[in-house]
Order: sequence, then C-alpha cells, then structure tokens
Amino acid sequence: MNPTSVLPSLCAVVMALASTAYLARFLRLPDLAQRYTAIDGLRGYLAFFVFLHHACIWYFFLQSGEWRPPPSNLYTHFGQSSVAMFFMITGFLFFSKLLDGRQTIDWLRLFVSRFLRLTPAYLVMLAIMFGVVMLVSDADIRSAPVQVSKDALRWMSFTILGAPDLNGLADTWRITAGVTWSLPYEWFFYFSLPLLALTTGSAVPLRYLLPAAAAVTGMLWVWEPLLPHFLSFLTGIIAALCVRSSYVRVLTASRWAAVFAFACLAVMVNYLPTSNAYLKAIPLALAFIIIACGNSLFGLLTHRLSRMLGEMAFSLYLMHGILLYVSFSLIFRTDTIAALSAVQYWALVISLIPILLGICAMSTHFVEQPAMRQTSRLTQWLRGSLTRHKAARD
Repeated sequence: MNPTSVLPSLCAVVMALASTAYLARFLRLPDLAQRYTAIDGLRGYLAFFVFLHHACIWYFFLQSGEWRPPPSNLYTHFGQSSVAMFFMITGFLFFSKLLDGRQTIDWLRLFVSRFLRLTPAYLVMLAIMFGVVMLVSDADIRSAPVQVSKDALRWMSFTILGAPDLNGLADTWRITAGVTWSLPYEWFFYFSLPLLALTTGSAVPLRYLLPAAAAVTGMLWVWEPLLPHFLSFLTGIIAALCVRSSYVRVLTASRWAAVFAFACLAVMVNYLPTSNAYLKAIPLALAFIIIACGNSLFGLLTHRLSRMLGEMAFSLYLMHGILLYVSFSLIFRTDTIAALSAVQYWALVISLIPILLGICAMSTHFVEQPAMRQTSRLTQWLRGSLTRHKAARD
C-alpha cells in the first residue's frame, strides 16, 4: 500500500468516531443556544486531520531523517489547510461577537474567557513535554539551570518569545510536532479585537484600547508573523459579514452548496499543493464561508459525534504530537518503526487513536471545561479588585 493512500485516513476517521461514541458518555456537549453547530463539528475534524498530517510526516521522517511536509497533497492539506481553517474559525467567531455586541461588549470577560480557554490545557501540555524532556535526558540537567528556566519561560509565552531547545535536547519542538507555532497568531488576533471593534462602530474604552495597541506592537517587536496566515483570519471576518446577509444564507443552505464546498476542497487537494498562498486559498475560503453560513455538509458537521469530537479539538491539537513522539521514540525503537510496512505503520497509528482520544477526553473534562466554568467568577473577582484599587487610589 502507498503510505500516502487515502484509505488509512478513512479508517482512522472511522476509528475516531467509534472511540468518540464510547467516550461520549463521559463528556457533556455545550448548550446549543448561540452556537454555530457546523463550526463546532468542523473543529474536531480539523484537529484530527492535523494528527494524520503529523503521523504521515513521522513515517517519512523515520525513513529519511528529514522533517518536512508529506509527499502528498492530501496529507499536506490535512495540516496546512486545517490550521488555516482554525484561523478562519477564530476570525469568524470573534468578529461575529464584535458585530453582535457593538456597544455592549464585556471586554474583561472576553479576555478572561480566552485566557481560561487556552492557558490551562497549554500548561498541561507543557508539563508533559517538560517531563518527556527530562525522561529523554535521564533526569540530568545538561544546561545551566538559569538557561533552562529562561527557555522554559519562552515556551510558557505560548512560544511568542520562541520555542528553544530545552535542556540541550535538540529539536525539542518535535515532541509537540511543532503545533505551538499557531498559538501566537491566535493571541495576536485576540489582542487586536479592541482595535478591530473600531471598524464596527464600537466605542472601545481607552483602558482596553491602549493595552491592546501596546500588546499588538509588542508582539510585532519580538515575533515575526507570516502575512498569508492573516488572510485566513480575514476570510473568517468576511464569513461573519456573509452570515448577516439573508441572500447569502439562502444561497449557501442548499445541498448544491454542500456539493460545491466538497468540490472546492477536492480541487484544492488535487491541484493546489499548499494553502499558504494567496490565490490557492480561495477554494478553502469558499468552502469555509459555506460552512460558516450554516451548511452542515449533509449533516456530517452537526452530528452529535462530530460535535463531541469538536469539544476535544484543542486538546487533540496539543496532545497528539506528544503521543506520536513518545510512541515512536520512547516506547518503540525508531529503527523498529522505520522497518514497518506502510500497512503495519498505519495500523499502529490507528491503534493509537483510542488512547489519544481518551487522553483528550480527560483533558477536556478535567482541565478545559472546569476552567471555562470559572469565567464568570474570575471576571467578577477581577472587576471587583480593579474597582477597589481605583477607589483606594482616589
């Protein structure tokens, strides 16, 4: 079998949905009120496709020692286009909040919710990654403790300040499959929201506008983003505007629109090797706008299992690289994995899926969801503290 055949990915999706069906008894779906259910379902598939992308990269890495995109349009798009769609989702959801909120946006709550959404799961991922580094290093501190601390803090900045090697372990980023590169883009967009709100006619208080401008400027000072990724956020913003057109919603609601979305994705996969270019991203953008306007792609994206997989999307995105690294570098010998046939390799990857989703379900249930439930409490506490501080100063 060709290692880039579509068959392993189809079998992997079936395994993922079967595993999700079992795990569904332990997870709770959010209330459907004010949810874009098709987007909820899309998230899970995107995160899972990134897992397949890196699994394919690992196959060829073990053969050649070179970490590079797979020699396959499909498996390359599983990674690059999935992340591009994640950026589109962020742009769509949060620009929609700006359009819906206008003068009533609770900026403090918004930023608290973003902090609680990303930070706890990320810190858990970092703790596991640090543990893997120490395991590979035989618990020996190989770099100066001060340098290790500095490097760890750079990782704790969501890699805005970089993702250096830890404790002398070359290519530490490979433990996570390098997925953290996308997180600075997410934070940059969040920090930009008060500035973007001005384009919607919102009156943003200076106490939020000035820190947002400072954060954006500071990030650009220490971080070098790539412009094409911002176009993905722009696509999400365009989708947020399209949703508010009754004509566009009717046009994108039909079965033919779903067929057209699949056709766009097929054209992209078959004829465009990467989504990270201006014109090449057009089919992906068209497909996303159709989904954002509510098309469920024949019910696929709104199915309960799809939405349940979507609930685990962030943990799935963060954790899959660690599982692949531990499996292929620590549990099994790399030369043993490299000697496997394509069929044997993909069978091993598919057998890891229930383990991966089990880990993600625990992370979602015990880390992400409890943290998000604290949004109101932490917002109220911060607001009260700020009020008391202002009163004491006056």
